Amino acid sequence: MLLRSILSAALRGRSTRRLFSVVAPRGASMGKERPPDSRSKVFFGFRETYFRAYNGLHDLRYQIYQDGSSIPEEGPDDPFLLVADELSLLANRLRSLVVTEVPKLTSAAEYFFKMGVEGKRMCPTVLLLMASALNVPVRESIADGVSSGLSNELRSRQQAIAEITEMIHVASLLHDDVLDDADTRRGIGSLNFVMGNKLAVLAGDFLFSRACISLASLKNTEVVSLMATAIENLVTGEKMQMTTTSEQRRSMEYYLQKTYYKTASLVSNSCKAIAVLAGQTSEVSMLAYEYGRNLGLAYQLIDDVLDFMGTSAALGKGSLSDIRHGVVTAPILFAIEEFPQLREVVDRGFKNPADVDIALGYLGESCGIERTRELAKEHANRAVLAIEALPESDAEDVQSSRRALINLTHRVLTRTK
Repeated sequence: MLLRSILSAALRGRSTRRLFSVVAPRGASMGKERPPDSRSKVFFGFRETYFRAYNGLHDLRYQIYQDGSSIPEEGPDDPFLLVADELSLLANRLRSLVVTEVPKLTSAAEYFFKMGVEGKRMCPTVLLLMASALNVPVRESIADGVSSGLSNELRSRQQAIAEITEMIHVASLLHDDVLDDADTRRGIGSLNFVMGNKLAVLAGDFLFSRACISLASLKNTEVVSLMATAIENLVTGEKMQMTTTSEQRRSMEYYLQKTYYKTASLVSNSCKAIAVLAGQTSEVSMLAYEYGRNLGLAYQLIDDVLDFMGTSAALGKGSLSDIRHGVVTAPILFAIEEFPQLREVVDRGFKNPADVDIALGYLGESCGIERTRELAKEHANRAVLAIEALPESDAEDVQSSRRALINLTHRVLTRTK
């Protein structure tokens, strides 16, 4: 606690130095400002696109990110209030979906779907809002005959994507807690701590299987492929975290690719699945994907900051958990750039608690926390640009949902738990 207080005081009291971007094009000097025109580059096997913004929501983005003004927690465009009724229905359906003939497995599978411990429900909120945000006319109806427009049948299918995504997400958390030997999650004892590793693994497997059954019922091969890719990426990301060389542990590119696989892939592919079900063009589907990917990356970057700055009570899990498990995240990677001597400490894997203290000392003297927040803001801005680039619509529900999606990017940046 004393060390955390010292670190927090150092970060608050030190004047902020210039923050540099880690996504400068190859050959460009870091920190050099670039014109905000439309451009793209290949990054670690996938393409990042920067979109020319439509004017409709441009002022709102600048209000959020340039002036730093705060969005009210509740209001007509509050993202969680807009879909509150659907989230309640979704929660009830999820609890019914995980019922089995084995009472103990049911108890395990529904552990994080109980009232009060459902978590932030960020993924289903994003997906339900995206469904409304894409309620615009399309040139052709989708292959299986669902007409354009937000029909009841289409909305039910998009709600199913939200349910499937949440089951996959919770299943991955159950497995992660086993791998990390975690004892808390969402402010309560983790399932593996309460019921044991074997039942936690089985519960995760069961949720994956139920998600697959629901996915198959949609009878859309592209959507199945997208969600299967997200599951594959979850496994790949975990493997990348478990088996790394010293050079990979110190690589920002490797870290961001792993973060995409473990966190951003699920929400990005799910957002694209929402667009595909609505019969949107490939361009619009990619905009939905880009929103989800950049929101997911921003979310994880802030999560990395909170792991150092937050408290266990606020986070609902142990703080400093990543570094104590030998996982190197963005704040430490940025600190290494300023203090190369930290590489030797990182290479030792933080098995010695003294090395954790040394790393925190360097982090407190560096701009690691600020630069991580700056990178998160950069991805949040890209998510906003993706929403601004969606086809124009005068429908109030569409505009309201798009404003709520932008609102979410701000909440991700300013969250404290």
